[in-house]
Amino acid sequence: KSAGVQRQYSGTAGRIENCQLGVFLTYVSPRGRALIDRELYLPKSWTEERKRCEEAGIGADVEFATKPELAQRMLERLLDAGADIEWFTADEAYGDNPGLRSWCEQAGLNYVMAISCDHRFSTPAGKTRADELARSAGSQGWQRLSAGEGSKGHRLYDWLLLDPGVPGGQQLLVRRSISKPAELAYYICHSTYPAPIAELVRVAGSRWAVEETFQFTKNETGLDHYQVRKYEAWYRHITLSMLAAAFLTTLAHAERLRDEKGAHQHRKNS
Repeated sequence: KSAGVQRQYSGTAGRIENCQLGVFLTYVSPRGRALIDRELYLPKSWTEERKRCEEAGIGADVEFATKPELAQRMLERLLDAGADIEWFTADEAYGDNPGLRSWCEQAGLNYVMAISCDHRFSTPAGKTRADELARSAGSQGWQRLSAGEGSKGHRLYDWLLLDPGVPGGQQLLVRRSISKPAELAYYICHSTYPAPIAELVRVAGSRWAVEETFQFTKNETGLDHYQVRKYEAWYRHITLSMLAAAFLTTLAHAERLRDEKGAHQHRKNS
C-alpha cells in the first residue's frame, strides 16, 4: 500500500527487499554538504495500475520515469534556479545511461560517473570495453592520489587516466586498490576544458561525501524514520528532514568561520 513499494534492489540493504527507493541530489563543497532535492521512484508495477496510484495519492499526471530520468529532472531544476555547478558525479546506474550523459554534455555540465567494466568506448580501432582499455595500458601512467579524506585519513588509490583517442569523446578514469591490485573501478569523464587527473579524482571521490550526508541526515534529522503510505506524505517527511539537515550544516559552517576568525584574531593580538 505504500507509494512505490515493491521487491527491488536496495543499495542500503545490499540485497533485494520489499522497499521504497528515492533518488537524491546532494550538494558537496569544501564548506559543507547537504541533500538538496529528492524524487520517489515509482516502478511500472505502480504506474501501470492507476487505481492503486490513486489510493496512494499519486496523481494521474505522474508517469513512470527511470532513476536517471529522475536525476536529470532534479539537475534541470538546479540549473534553472541559477546554481553554479561545475561537476556531477553518480554511480554506475547513472554513468551507464547514455541519455543522462548526453543531457549533461548538452547542458554544459562536466561529469565523472562510475561505469560498468563492460562499458564500451569509441576508439580509432572500434568499440573497446573499459577493462580492455585498462589492460592495454599496462603498468604505465598510474599515479597514487588521494580521493579525499576519510575517517582514517586520506583515501589513497592508484589512478590511471586514458584517452581513447576519438576527438570530442569521453575519457576513462581507472581506480586501483593499493592492497588488492586486482580490484578496479571505472569512471567515464567529460569536461568542457582539459581537467587534470587530480581534479577528476577529487570529483570521483566526492561520492563518499554523498554517503556521509545520508548517514548524517538519517542519524540527526530522521530521514528514514517515517511510517507513511501516501505519496505526498513521503515528500513532506523527506523534505522536512532535508531542510533541517541543511540548516544544521549551514549553522556548523558559520560556527567554524567564527572559530577561525577568533583564532586568527588571538594570534594577531599575541
